[in-house]
Amino acid sequence: MRAYLMCILVVVFYSGNILVGKALADLPPFTIAFLRVAIAFVVLLPFGYRGARQAAPLFRQHFKPLLFMTVTGVAAFTTFLYAALQFTSATNVSVLEAAIPAVTVALSAWLLREKLRWIQLFGVALSLFGSVWVVLDGQVFQLGDLGWNAGDALMVGAVASWSLYSIGVRKYLHLFPSYGSVLVMTGLSVLMLLPFVVGEWLILGVPELDSSGHWWGLVYLGVFPSVVALILYNRAVAILGASQASVYLNFLPVGTMLGAYFLLGETITAMQILGAVVVIAGVLFTTRAKRAVAGS
Repeated sequence: MRAYLMCILVVVFYSGNILVGKALADLPPFTIAFLRVAIAFVVLLPFGYRGARQAAPLFRQHFKPLLFMTVTGVAAFTTFLYAALQFTSATNVSVLEAAIPAVTVALSAWLLREKLRWIQLFGVALSLFGSVWVVLDGQVFQLGDLGWNAGDALMVGAVASWSLYSIGVRKYLHLFPSYGSVLVMTGLSVLMLLPFVVGEWLILGVPELDSSGHWWGLVYLGVFPSVVALILYNRAVAILGASQASVYLNFLPVGTMLGAYFLLGETITAMQILGAVVVIAGVLFTTRAKRAVAGS
């Protein structure tokens, strides 16, 4: 399979993650996040068990960074994402998620003391402005008169979580085997989310999962975004390099907007399209400038 086709499929599967998460919004967020990681753990077991077992001393030695990546990248991100989809549109979620590369660069400059060029700073600012533009449907100069959507606020938490996870990956993931580390982080996430989902069920009642649509949706979340997209993306990175492969993820809002329009019946406004274009432009400014520095 050509690397570019792999990248396109990754975008499709990640867009599907948002669309299916929106379709399952009648389920509580901890329930969706818990069942997703539980299914992913079972699917990943044959791929990562051997590597995880052989690297057990490494996991014990570097447990703190492993725990940090688990909390930010798996447990917190998925919970924030599915909670956000209960209050805001799939389109808004996809555009805010597309701002992650620029936010990651900004956090790297702050936490890792990485130097930013002016064009990178411009890209970060442009990407964040585009995100706010989409959330407020273009009414950025009337902030005081607008009510903030709880889902958009929750997506800020998701973006921050994944950006911190990306920094953790940059610093620590090379210490662990690839599939083994994902398996262990997924297993730890199951344990972390278990008390929260039990508390959710005690408060709200155990949700009914009799609908075949519920189970098909949960299986999709556990298999395609969590496992298949990960494998395809890792292979694409090995062929194209991380910088070139990651550029394709900037088209996440496009795929999600189209899916939300045709599958979920969401309305897409001209302001949202314009905001998505601004976000993508900001991310490209930020990431391409960063690659130019790395290659110089």
